[in-house]
Amino acid sequence: MPSPRFSVIQALAAVALGLHAAQAALFVSPTSEVLSKSYDVIVVGAGAAGAVMANRLTEDPDTTVLLIEAGSDDFMNLNISVPGFASRLTGSQFDWNFTTTPQEGLNNRAIQYPRGFVLGGSTAINLMAFCRGTKDDFGRIANVTGDSGWEWENLLPFVLKVDNITAPADGHNTTGQYNPAVHRHGVVDISVPGMFLEPIDSIALNTSAELPDEFLSTLTTTPVTQLASVGLNGLSTTAYASLQRPRILPKLPAVLTSTSSSILSSLLNLQMVGPTYNLTASKEVILSAGSIKTPHILMLSGIGDATHLSDKGITPIVNLTAVGRNLQDHVFLPNSWNVTANFTLDDLHRSANLTAEQLQLWMTNGTGFLGLPPSDQFMWLRANDSIFTDIDAEDPSAGPTSAHFEIIISDNFVSKRVALPSTGRFLSLITNVISPSSRGNITLNTTDPFDAPLINPALLSTDVDRAIMRAAIAAVRRFAAAPAFAGYLVGEFGAFGAARSADEIDAYAADNADTVDHPSGPSRWGARSSATSASRARGG
Repeated sequence: MPSPRFSVIQALAAVALGLHAAQAALFVSPTSEVLSKSYDVIVVGAGAAGAVMANRLTEDPDTTVLLIEAGSDDFMNLNISVPGFASRLTGSQFDWNFTTTPQEGLNNRAIQYPRGFVLGGSTAINLMAFCRGTKDDFGRIANVTGDSGWEWENLLPFVLKVDNITAPADGHNTTGQYNPAVHRHGVVDISVPGMFLEPIDSIALNTSAELPDEFLSTLTTTPVTQLASVGLNGLSTTAYASLQRPRILPKLPAVLTSTSSSILSSLLNLQMVGPTYNLTASKEVILSAGSIKTPHILMLSGIGDATHLSDKGITPIVNLTAVGRNLQDHVFLPNSWNVTANFTLDDLHRSANLTAEQLQLWMTNGTGFLGLPPSDQFMWLRANDSIFTDIDAEDPSAGPTSAHFEIIISDNFVSKRVALPSTGRFLSLITNVISPSSRGNITLNTTDPFDAPLINPALLSTDVDRAIMRAAIAAVRRFAAAPAFAGYLVGEFGAFGAARSADEIDAYAADNADTVDHPSGPSRWGARSSATSASRARGG
């Protein structure tokens, strides 16, 4: 991938201005037109939050907004970003290409840490699944911030403004697959998957019916941010939804891409580096550069733990010890079975010709196997309270509506550690720790803004997280033992099948787990009066 420094020098080809067509004015370098203006608000980062925020701010016709993105503007040409193959973007020019520090809980392995480097941020490179947080998750935010506006009941009117349900690509009858009352006309287009895989989908549904007390109420078909046709090869990102999607608005924000890393020199002045440019906001600079770059930029700007900043030769401006701390992430562990099926997505992964045929179908009309998400069936489950009392630990979840772990059903071999075997067909039941107690950190490596920070998510670093993963493994084994799987599952594959005792399961997880790519928390929310909250760094 070109470095951020290269992307400043080699700016991408400009997209024609199109305010008349209800799309954002887009610039690929700091032109005189951009630099000569003063803006009310400058938003740094055009990802999941920044693009939406910039759009919403421009609903006030008297507010001028500049949205800055370090990555490219090429979000309309992500041809390789098809739902089932979105991981192709890992390591591409659309990825920051971060790597973690060696993870003690993963046998001291350093792992890839993908983050979107393009308009739309990680919404442009992720696996396109769409879901909402739980009532208790939002309640915990309200408690931490002291702001009741984050309570689910108060947030719901805004939640309903997010997504817009659309017909699936294959036009099938979606009755019963979602509740129209809670999916109103928002800006992010979503759809249910366009087709079902047989026989695994029906087997999973039958299994849940056979084990109703544990699994039936948790199995769900998860919507995806894709639709039949949006001029984006079926994908909907925040860049499309907030900056490109046709709508009637008085105006949209100006957008500046390929600007490299940015440094806040004060709360109202922005300095872009490599060469250096200065921009001024008359009201506020909003830093929304994602879970990794936000604390990185704050620390480079003198906002963070004063001791750490001083050790790096940076003069502290605001001593906020929370900046860079509290990093948490979901732990990903795929578990595979050999199956008797005549076809699984493994066939697609092994055949370049079949992949090319399916890619042509996807590009032509959004159908075919590549229109499938990695899974269209998810389960969110809670562990028995005894796993925490047994180790004298507290439940790390936000409350009874929040899951401890997730199970994802995937009709192929899945692993970030082991290559697809040359023969055989597989079913993977992926287990993810959704309420981790592990907390990592982000710290400065150097004071060069082009150098990545040190990223330590501390995956599987606590007894609690290991206990949750063991409970998840036990759950998938109960699920796979249901009568509906008889004659379909041949046996557990590889190291997973050999891991039986608690110690063996812990060792298997340490050697095979990775990240679900959901880092959060290192710019911790909190009450404005809190000395440990990164929210005190807000301007305006």
